[in-house]
Amino acid sequence: MKDIRNIWEDRSHVGGSGLIPMKIWYHDLYTAGIHPDSRFPRGRYRLVKDRIQNSKDSNLIEFISPECVAERDLLMAHDVDYVRRFVEGKLDNREVNRIGLKPWTGTFIERTLRIMGGSISAMKHVCEFGGISGNMAGGTHHSHVDFGSGYCVFNDIAICATIAIESLGFSRVAIIDLDVHQGDGTATMLNGNPGALTISVHCKDNFPFRKAISDHDLPLDSGCGDLRYLERVGEALEIIERYKPDLVLFQAGVDALEKDGLGKLKVTREGMSARNRMVLSVVMEKAVPCVIFMGGGYSKPISHTVDSFYDLFIDGAIANSYMQEMDLSRSWKTDNEGI
Repeated sequence: MKDIRNIWEDRSHVGGSGLIPMKIWYHDLYTAGIHPDSRFPRGRYRLVKDRIQNSKDSNLIEFISPECVAERDLLMAHDVDYVRRFVEGKLDNREVNRIGLKPWTGTFIERTLRIMGGSISAMKHVCEFGGISGNMAGGTHHSHVDFGSGYCVFNDIAICATIAIESLGFSRVAIIDLDVHQGDGTATMLNGNPGALTISVHCKDNFPFRKAISDHDLPLDSGCGDLRYLERVGEALEIIERYKPDLVLFQAGVDALEKDGLGKLKVTREGMSARNRMVLSVVMEKAVPCVIFMGGGYSKPISHTVDSFYDLFIDGAIANSYMQEMDLSRSWKTDNEGI
């Protein structure tokens, strides 16, 4: 077996005729569904997709257009009144302000439903076939059962975990949230769920200022830099290895970058890449299916965010191709065929 630590340099397993590209769900509404006057850097979704498609590694990723999520899937984790009022455009101004992304467009509701559909499809794909997939959006970890917050309407991570546990027969779903902001909504929504483990590595001095309680919170001081950040990530991965999950949901926000407008941790692009490879190495070593959620990224200029998301998805695709070459996806299915 190849040395997992070197697969990103020794890419002899990449590009063979039998390569099945990593599936990434993406829709143009991820960008177009946000108003041009919004403070949110809406162009990042389109820019990352274009960057991948125009690169020498474009063959490693297949983009799939997501369908809108079914209401029944939203109701696996969210309050029925909140879901229906959002879909019908009946949230009040206070609720809209708490979510942000204003002013809302005529396609904002459809955008939200397609993002949720993309995350669920990516999750179901790896649950069936193993390996790694992703959504080029999502990671909406600030949404709670009956309200949205911090750019998040519904919580795709909590929905995916709940569906995997209650409908697909998975018993140990690990959520590793490495966004600079704590995954407060995910923590509260999955609190008490015996099949889910929530881990959040975040800046303690950042939003949300009233923190929730994850199963494992690993806070960091502002300005910590690469070394301390990666130490904390290592702690999170040790927890995951002890837990022995049968599914990993990876909230891979890159807003801990030193150039990010909403982050305070001063992590370099190299440090962010090292973080991703640490997570992916565990996924490969344990042959566990994994979904990558895009999460936050608000650098100025936005090119720093785009660079790190490009690194993330390409490294994920290389890891996915390695799992194919070593038959790790098939081994996982054989070991878990009863779930």
